[in-house]
Amino acid sequence: MEGDENVERGNWSHKMDYLLSLLGFAVGLGNVWRFPYLCYRNGGGAFLIPYVIMLLLSGLPLFLMELALGQFASQGPISVWKLSPIFKGVGFAMFTISSLIGIYYIVLLAYSLFYLFASFTSELPWNTGCTNAWNTPDCTISDHGLIWINGTWYNRTEIQDTELWNASKRVSQSEEFWKHYVLDISEGLEHPGTVKWQLALCLFLAWLLIFCCLIKGIKSSGKVVWVTATFPYIVLTILLVRGVTLEGAWDGIKFYLEPKWSKLGEPQVWRDGAIQIFFSLGTSWGQLITLSSYSRFHNNCYRDALVIAVLNCLTSFYAGFAIFSVLGFMANEMGVKVEDVADTGAGLAFVAYPAALARLPISPLWSSLFFVMLLTLGLDSQFAVLEALVTGIVDEFPRRLRSKKMFIVLGMCAVGFLLGLPLVTQGGFYLLQLMDNYSGTFSLLVVAIVECVVVGWVYGCDRFLDDISMMIGSRPCLWWKICWKVLTPLSLLFILIFQFTVYSPTKYGDYTYPFWAEVLGWCMVGVAVLMLPTAALYKVCCAKGTLYERVSFLVEPSWDWGPALCVRAYVIVCRMRVSFLVEPSWDWGPALDRHRDGEVYQFLHGRDKATGEHREMSDFIRTASGGDESTKI
Repeated sequence: MEGDENVERGNWSHKMDYLLSLLGFAVGLGNVWRFPYLCYRNGGGAFLIPYVIMLLLSGLPLFLMELALGQFASQGPISVWKLSPIFKGVGFAMFTISSLIGIYYIVLLAYSLFYLFASFTSELPWNTGCTNAWNTPDCTISDHGLIWINGTWYNRTEIQDTELWNASKRVSQSEEFWKHYVLDISEGLEHPGTVKWQLALCLFLAWLLIFCCLIKGIKSSGKVVWVTATFPYIVLTILLVRGVTLEGAWDGIKFYLEPKWSKLGEPQVWRDGAIQIFFSLGTSWGQLITLSSYSRFHNNCYRDALVIAVLNCLTSFYAGFAIFSVLGFMANEMGVKVEDVADTGAGLAFVAYPAALARLPISPLWSSLFFVMLLTLGLDSQFAVLEALVTGIVDEFPRRLRSKKMFIVLGMCAVGFLLGLPLVTQGGFYLLQLMDNYSGTFSLLVVAIVECVVVGWVYGCDRFLDDISMMIGSRPCLWWKICWKVLTPLSLLFILIFQFTVYSPTKYGDYTYPFWAEVLGWCMVGVAVLMLPTAALYKVCCAKGTLYERVSFLVEPSWDWGPALCVRAYVIVCRMRVSFLVEPSWDWGPALDRHRDGEVYQFLHGRDKATGEHREMSDFIRTASGGDESTKI
C-alpha cells in the first residue's frame, strides 16, 4: 500500500491490518466463555433468533455508526465530538469506561499467563488429587459415576440425598486449585490480604506485552494482529476436531443446540440476546471510533461493518461446538449430566474447561493451546482499549503530544499496572467482579443511547448519510436511518430498563457484597455518566452570548469538523488569505522602466514563494478529494 494519506496521524499500513484489528477487538473472551453458556441456557438453537434480531436492531447499526464517525473525521473518541461540541461529554464518558475496563480486563490475561506457565508440566497441577497443600476437606473427585469424598470412593447414585451427600460441599480439584492456589482467595472484599506475587509478575508481563506491541502505535499492533487475531481460530478448530472424536461429545453438542422454542416467550431470553450482541461487538467504548480513525478516507466502512459483525457472531456460534464437545466428554467421564459441568465466565475458562482438558491424553499440550488462545483473544481487545485511551489524549493536544506518543503509551502501561495491583491481592477477585458488573454496563448503555440521539437527531441522519456517501460513493439505504433515529435507541432503552428491573446486589458464590461495595460500584457508573452533563455545562459556560445562542451554537458542528485533510487544507487557505491581505499586492513595486536587476529578482522570488504555497494547498485538496481538485472544501 502507498504511503500514509494522513501524514500527521498516520494510517494503517495495510487494509488487512485494520480488518484483523477490528476482528480481534470484536472477538474477545466473551465469545468463548459467555455466548455458548447463554445459548444452552436460553433455549439452545432457539436463542439464535433473538440474537440475530438484536444484531440487526442495535449491534450492527451502532457498529456502522462508530466506524463511519471515526473514518470521516480521523479523530479519536473525544475529539470526534466536534460533530456537536455540547455533547463532548460522550467522548469523556467513553474514555472513563475504557479506563476502568482496561484496568481489570488485563488481569484476566494475567490469569491466562499463570495457567499457561502452570501447563508446562508432565501432569496438570489441578488434576493431581486432593492431597495438595491448597486442598480442603471439601475436595472431591468424580470419575465414571464414582465420587471421592473424604478419602473414600462412593457410587454417586447410591449416596445422593444421603446425610453424607448433603453435608459435603463437593468442590472439584480444578475449582480448589483456582480459588485456593491461583487466587488464594480471602473471605471477602473487606479482607484484601497481600499481593499474590506470581499474579503480579504475570500482570507485569501482560502489560509489557501490550507496550511492546503498541510501541509504534497501529504500525506495530497492525502486524501483531496477524497472529493474535487468527491464532484463536486455529486453536478452536484443533479443539473441535479433537473434541468430536471423544466419547460423549455429541451429547454436549446436542445439549448446546437442541432448540427449546418455549423459551422465546421469556423476556430474559431477549434481554440476554440484546446484551450479548451489544457487549460482544464492543460498541460505545470508543475503540471502534479509534481504530477506524486511522483508515483512509475512501475506505468502504459499510462493507467492513457488515463483514466484521457477521464474523463476530459466527465465531461465537463456532466456539460453542469446541466448548461443548469437550464438556460433553467430561460429563460422560464423570457420569453426570452436561448441565452439571457447564459454566460461564471465569468458571468456564479457569475451572470447568481446564478440568475437561486434564482428562485428555497429552493434557499439558491441550491446556497450553487453550490458554494461549485465551491470551491472544484478550490481547487484541486490550490493544484496542489502550490505543483508544492514547489516541483520545493525543488528538486533544496533537502539537504537544503527537511526537511523544510512545512515552504516553509507556506511562499509561505503568499506571495501568499500578492500578491493577489491588486486583491481584487475595481479595482482588472480588474487586474484579465488582468492576466487571458496574464499570461497563449501565453507563455504557446510557452512552450508547445518547450517541444515537446525537447522530440521529442533533447532527441529523440525512447529513450523516451524506458523509458516508462522500466516503464510499453511495448512500446507505433507509433501514439505517430508521435504526439510528428510532429502533436502536429504543432497543437500548429496553435493555437499560430491563437491567434495572432485574438488578440485585452483587454476589460471588455464597458471598454477598457489603453495602459500601455496592456504593463503590454505582460510583463507577456515576463517574462515567456525569461526564455528559459536566462537559456540556462547561462548554455552555465558556461560550458567549445568551443561553439560547450558546446552546444553538454548541449543538452545531464546530468549524473544524469534517474530513481531516480538507480541514487542514481549509486552514492553509485561511492562512494564505491573511498573509495575502497583509502583504503588498502583486502589482506593487517600481514601474518596469525603473526596475533594477535586484528588484526584479526579489519581486519574482516572492511570486515563486506564493506559487509554492498554492501548490501545497492544491496537493492537500487533491489528496482529500480522491484526485478531484474541483471538490468543494
